Amino acid sequence: MKFEQAVRRALAVLIVAWMTVGCTTPSRSPTAGLDRIEHIVVIYAENRSFDHLYGLFPGANGVANATPEQYTQIDHDGRPFAELPPAWKGKDPDPAFPHRLPNRPFRLDAAPLNLPLSQQVRSPVHRYYQNREQINGGRNDRFAAISDAGGYVMGHYDGSSLPLWQWAREYTLADNFFMGAFGGSHLNHQWLICACTPRDDNAPATMRAQLDERGLLKRRPNSPASARDGDQLTFDGDVTPDGYSVNTTQPPYQPSGVPPAAGGDSRLTDPSKHTLPPQTQKTIGDTLSAKRVSWAWYAGGWNEAVKDGTQPPSAKRAVVYNRDKDSIIFQPHHQPFNYYARFAPGTPDRERHLKDYTDLVAAIDKADLPQVAFYKPQGSLNQHPGYTDVLSGDTHIAALIARIKASALWPTTAIIVTYDENGGFWDHAAPPAGDRWGPGSRVPTIVVSPLAKKGYVDHTPYDTTSILKFITRRFGLEPLPGVRPAAGDLTGAFEFGSLFGR
Repeated sequence: MKFEQAVRRALAVLIVAWMTVGCTTPSRSPTAGLDRIEHIVVIYAENRSFDHLYGLFPGANGVANATPEQYTQIDHDGRPFAELPPAWKGKDPDPAFPHRLPNRPFRLDAAPLNLPLSQQVRSPVHRYYQNREQINGGRNDRFAAISDAGGYVMGHYDGSSLPLWQWAREYTLADNFFMGAFGGSHLNHQWLICACTPRDDNAPATMRAQLDERGLLKRRPNSPASARDGDQLTFDGDVTPDGYSVNTTQPPYQPSGVPPAAGGDSRLTDPSKHTLPPQTQKTIGDTLSAKRVSWAWYAGGWNEAVKDGTQPPSAKRAVVYNRDKDSIIFQPHHQPFNYYARFAPGTPDRERHLKDYTDLVAAIDKADLPQVAFYKPQGSLNQHPGYTDVLSGDTHIAALIARIKASALWPTTAIIVTYDENGGFWDHAAPPAGDRWGPGSRVPTIVVSPLAKKGYVDHTPYDTTSILKFITRRFGLEPLPGVRPAAGDLTGAFEFGSLFGR
């Protein structure tokens, strides 16, 4: 009897202890685990959807999970195509693309195309209004119709030979991560740093899109009635009718696609030509600096591009937008902080925070990396179709991760590799409900860290603003207004994530 009473008393103590831990653990401050992360590195690649690269990843919500309702493409009249439409090249079908493919996803790296990951392929249209219409309320059934690449957008790879795929297998792959905004690189880079859409109130009428009563782009009178007969012709624009910059508009500071004025300040663009006005919205850089958290935006080719951009307008511009064989290819609209007045040429913040890839490598090797580091690879290494291939950039990014792992920084570093947008390629997953600007289509995201879950596929709903939420939570920053409340904060990818919810 005494023995039974002792056992009951011992069990009671254990239950109370368990209940105490169970009740108090979830209410712990997120920084109790996140404080173990001293450095966050965000690597921003280009223009590939999740299904396009990781649709065959084991355990992920990939191509095999897509139902006919999710992959069957429809024409402008709402009827399913009997076969995928051709990829258009001007007014004619692209001879490099086979005709009469079934209306479903297909392998780019298998017959009949046999395009290896090392081969550069064409870049489908990837713009704001087109992406919204392609997604079609989450049905994702208008990608082939609302594209200059027709059925080609349904192509995907077996990415299992890619170096980044191996990092994803070892650590965490997020298979429910969506690009922050509809459309292209310009807008999604802005959403990465400020969760906001830039204003361009003085944009001329010629730059503004014209919409019909449904909010879709107006078709021109000579636009083909069927996507089988040619690419759609629309009254598209880089700016919304009410003055938001949603497609590529050049920055007001060099490096820019707009050269300086003859005899003017070589650090600026020609004021007689339209660029996006200097922006003043609050960015993640503002909030980091306010808390004295060190940070930098590193860009491949930044130093060369600045030097190139500040040449007289009559000089040959050898770097910016150049696509010659030996060029680094530098895209000014991939440099979001260069649009903001706080980072204008001559300001201390520009000198302090906007840096070159060589500075990143030196900081890694010296174990002197800022607490938050963003890295944008140069064009030839960012995986963007149309001017580079998948493998070159994938190898480059994987090597950078390996360099960090070999450094003294590794034990306390979290690396997030993601893509700015889908590049116009189909993905079967319906984006979560959001707002006017997004989220757009699903993109690959990999979390690499000794603190990340191993061999894990994270199904938590995320979008690009989740990166901002993660940084904000880690360093106790003021949240940016545009960050979506429903998006996860990436803690689910870490071993301590379940302690704090999402």
